[in-house]
Parts: sequence; structure tokens; C-alpha cells
Amino acid sequence: MADLLARPCGGAVERLTRPARVYALLAWTWSRALAQYPASLALMTFGTALGAVAEIFAVFVVFRHAGALDGFSLAEGLLIASLANLMFAAADMLMGMVEGLGQHIRSGSLDVMLVRPVSPLVQIATDRFAVRRLGRVVPAAAVAGFALYHCDIDWTAGKVLMLPVLVVSGVAIAASVWTASGCLQFFVADAREAANSVTYGGQALTEYPLSIYGKGVVYAVTFAVPLAFVGWQPVLYLLDRPDPTGLPDLLRFAPPFVAVAACTAAALLWRLGLRHYRSTGS
Repeated sequence: MADLLARPCGGAVERLTRPARVYALLAWTWSRALAQYPASLALMTFGTALGAVAEIFAVFVVFRHAGALDGFSLAEGLLIASLANLMFAAADMLMGMVEGLGQHIRSGSLDVMLVRPVSPLVQIATDRFAVRRLGRVVPAAAVAGFALYHCDIDWTAGKVLMLPVLVVSGVAIAASVWTASGCLQFFVADAREAANSVTYGGQALTEYPLSIYGKGVVYAVTFAVPLAFVGWQPVLYLLDRPDPTGLPDLLRFAPPFVAVAACTAAALLWRLGLRHYRSTGS
């Protein structure tokens, strides 16, 4: 009897974990292929890292000359910028290839993915998986650690436990935004640039305190496209600062719930896009 009860449970677990296992296998396959050219991989990773460092250095220069932006010090500004970079870079590495959906639609390669016994979303996300994108993650993580050390944060047990939750939630939100914006190409095949304005443009916007923008922008990135929960609200939580934009302080505890809602919305939009897709006829 115990075996009979365990089998359905084991089958359910296997079905739930299968996409993650397939994702890891495909990503590892592409990584091994790129590792055949170590010099090229090292140079591309180094170049990517330089780009990430340049983005954060630009924030450093602004705060260095301004002294503070809307009451946020240099260390606090670096914390906001580095967390935004870290979460968007991780999301880009995991789901960034979804932005190439339009090319798959035009070439007909999406049709091939649809007949394989693997989720087409997993196949697109891991297509030409680039380990070099770690070059963006590592510098951002290093600067975030530096900023966390130099910011005046009252480290309680709750904050220590909440920090990884906030990071995972931010990555999930950024990945869902990447996926949802990529899905626009199901309806408009040449919408990649519009999608990039939300993803890369959203990252650039969240590298600075949101309080320096107008209320319309703050409301848009809080209630329409939830980019405020990637870096801004987590930083307010860590610093115990009231929200200078006037929004409720309870929002700083919302990132895990927003992440679930954003991932659900992205999954529904992906399913809607697949239903709308009518093949290229190839």
C-alpha cells in the first residue's frame, strides 16, 4: 500500500522538477560547447564584466559629484545600483534568450521546438546559453557585498533571513518581466526593441533611487511593471527608510508575493501567445 501511495507522489515530483532538470542539462550542454574555446570564452566574459563595472561606475560618478541623491548616500546609491544590476543580470542569464523569440518565429525553428517532448520555453531560454553572462553577475554581487558592509544597516535575524528571499524574488520578477516582454513577439514579430526598452531600460531606471523620478514613473514601475520590487523596495527594507515617494511601507514586504504574481502572469501570457501562434508553414 505504501508503494502505491508513493508512486503518484514520486510521479508528481518528477513532473514538477523535470523542466528545471532539462533546463540544467541544456544549459550545461551549451556551456561545455563554449568551453571548447577557453580563450574566447574568457575574453567574452571579461568584456561582459567590464560592461557591468562601467554601469555601476557611472552611478558612482554621479553620487560622487552630487554627494547624495534625495537623501541617499554614495554607499546607499551603490547598493541600489548593484542590487538592480545583480538581479537583472541573473534574470538575463536565465531567461534573457527569450528576447530572441521573434527570430525563432521568423525562421520556423519554433515549430521544431513545439514537436519536441520538452517545454519550448525551456528550449528558447537555454538556446545558446552563455556562461559569459556571469561576467555581469559577479561584479554586481561584489559591489552589493561592499555596499551592504558600508551601509548603516541594523542587521537583525529577520533581515539576514530575508536578504536571500529578496534576491530570489527580485530575480524571479526580472525574469518574469523578460519573459512577458518577449511574449509580445507572438503578436508583433518585430517587437524586440520595444521589449528591450522594458528590460534593459527598466534596469537603467532602477539603478537610481526611484524618488528622483516623477510620481507617474514611480506608480508605473510599482503597479504596472513591478520593477520597483527588484531593488528599490528591498533596499528601503534593509535601510529601514520610509518611502520618500509616499507609498505605503508595507510594500517593502511584498517582493515574494509580487514574484509569484509576476511569474503567474508571465506563464499565462506565454500560454496565450502559444495559442495565438499559427506557425510559419515551414
